[in-house]
Amino acid sequence: MRVFQSFCYYPSYRPRLRRLATNAATFRQQIEVFFADRYGASHILLPVIRADPDAFFTNWDDDDLQRAWAREAGMAKSASLEDILLAQIESHRTDIFYNIDPVRLENGFLARLPGCVKKTIAWRAAPSGNVDFSKYDLVVCNFPAILADLSQRGYRTAYFAPAHDPAMDPFADNSERPIDVIFVGGYSRHHLRRAEILNSVAGLADQFKIVFHLDASRLSRLAESPIGFLPPLARHRRPQDVRSVSKLPAFGLDLYYALSQAKIVLNGAIDMAGNDRGNMRCFEGMGCGALLLSDDGRYPDGMVPGNTLLTYDSATDAVAQIRRLLADHDQRRAIAREGHKMVSTRYSKEIQWLRFQELL
Repeated sequence: MRVFQSFCYYPSYRPRLRRLATNAATFRQQIEVFFADRYGASHILLPVIRADPDAFFTNWDDDDLQRAWAREAGMAKSASLEDILLAQIESHRTDIFYNIDPVRLENGFLARLPGCVKKTIAWRAAPSGNVDFSKYDLVVCNFPAILADLSQRGYRTAYFAPAHDPAMDPFADNSERPIDVIFVGGYSRHHLRRAEILNSVAGLADQFKIVFHLDASRLSRLAESPIGFLPPLARHRRPQDVRSVSKLPAFGLDLYYALSQAKIVLNGAIDMAGNDRGNMRCFEGMGCGALLLSDDGRYPDGMVPGNTLLTYDSATDAVAQIRRLLADHDQRRAIAREGHKMVSTRYSKEIQWLRFQELL
């Protein structure tokens, strides 16, 4: 079975990747740099990680990477990124096309796929508006509410979860954790519940070591710059307590390291999947050996409040839980250990790959 995994990454990650890949000229060298940094590794299939010759992987919208492949393949400089992706699929003689970015690669692209492709699978873990997935054979993610909505729209769906990246295990072994609470993610005034939680937890910074690695919006960055006094920008300025504990976004191995320095990883949903939970920070926080403190909701199998993680039901409760956990070292460490043990076994790469094959 020849599997082609088409991937993409957040624009905020691009500067880091370009810096890491400064001396990588070829397509293969750039891919190896990307793999070494572990970005998105929980979603990358086992044959890709093992460099199976029947597996092919690319970040389809990375212009530097894709044009390196195109040069090596003798393609014209005018070729579009979609043209390059199609050429890669044809060259690879792909059987299974697994796409992480189906919103931008819609039906028009799938209609151009070569005849060797027998099945197309899309990962979609967010609301999709009017995007048409009808040409995909299957749409997958680990949020039942999103899958139910897609099913009601006539698409074939299946539950499929991220996996534990074994490269996290050395980070999980770290027992020296100078950061009391860490949060990694986005902050937006539109995500009212998450903003309320972060505002409250940031207020603990006078008593504990609190660190937020925030991917701020362009307007937030402007609002907090010297021109931020302009009235239209004022509403995009983050509260002072949040700004005082904020650092730059963390990606790849820097993310793993940051999580390994924390006693507690704070997590919060952004209302995109109803009451379902199980975003990437759940897998990463437990995978790197921290205690996961997340919001109430329906969690994937094995993520059991009071056993492998703890949950809160309000900003006030989150603050109270943090105070209690930082005073109760034994319980915090015991739940963190159970969380890592569960995610590293139940959600192993081997099990993820078996499940992917079952989907076919």
